[in-house]
Amino acid sequence: MNVELQDYLESLIPARPGIFAEMEAFAKENNVPIMEPLGMELLLQILRIHQPSKILEIGTAIGYSALRMAFALPGSRIVSIERDMERYTEAKKNIKKAGASDRIQIIHGDALETVEEASSHGPFDAIFIDAAKGQYRKFFSLYSSFLRDGGIMVSDNVLFKGLVYGEEIENKRLSKLAGKINGYNQWLMSQKEYVTTIIPAGDGIAISLKRGEGYEKA
Repeated sequence: MNVELQDYLESLIPARPGIFAEMEAFAKENNVPIMEPLGMELLLQILRIHQPSKILEIGTAIGYSALRMAFALPGSRIVSIERDMERYTEAKKNIKKAGASDRIQIIHGDALETVEEASSHGPFDAIFIDAAKGQYRKFFSLYSSFLRDGGIMVSDNVLFKGLVYGEEIENKRLSKLAGKINGYNQWLMSQKEYVTTIIPAGDGIAISLKRGEGYEKA
């Protein structure tokens, strides 16, 4: 997105309540990846429209997105998975401080290995993927069966700072990761059980609507 346009749109976003400003500052200071402002606002608006009762988040980090979703959707319950113990502990602290422990449950573990525990809380009306970028296809495949028909699967960072469509990347690690994300995008758009669109907000968000009865012709 054009930098001036992005700055303008971000300037229109209302100030967040105190705890979110604190978490944003903590994330910046400690190099913790959280959603970019425009991407976060898009996600929340999609969820406000969809009104999910149960949400699964893959990738808690410090609990920022989970808490933003909880505040935007007072009637929703959220299950979130985080493998890093330090971030898991920080997220638990933030969620408790925000008074949302009764609505947000965090599972400590690798999302590739916590399917049984996480799925026991389903089925889900929405699933949000924001974890290891190279594993997106596996996450989608493992958890999609626990998404209700008519539910949405949201994937963050699918444009990867423009590296998925830019010129050749000299950094081999970044080049390989960009290739995996591009492959995921191509695969995602080919899934017949879903209707997917990619929106260039934040770092790119893919929204996939799961077809089902009444959605076949969507």
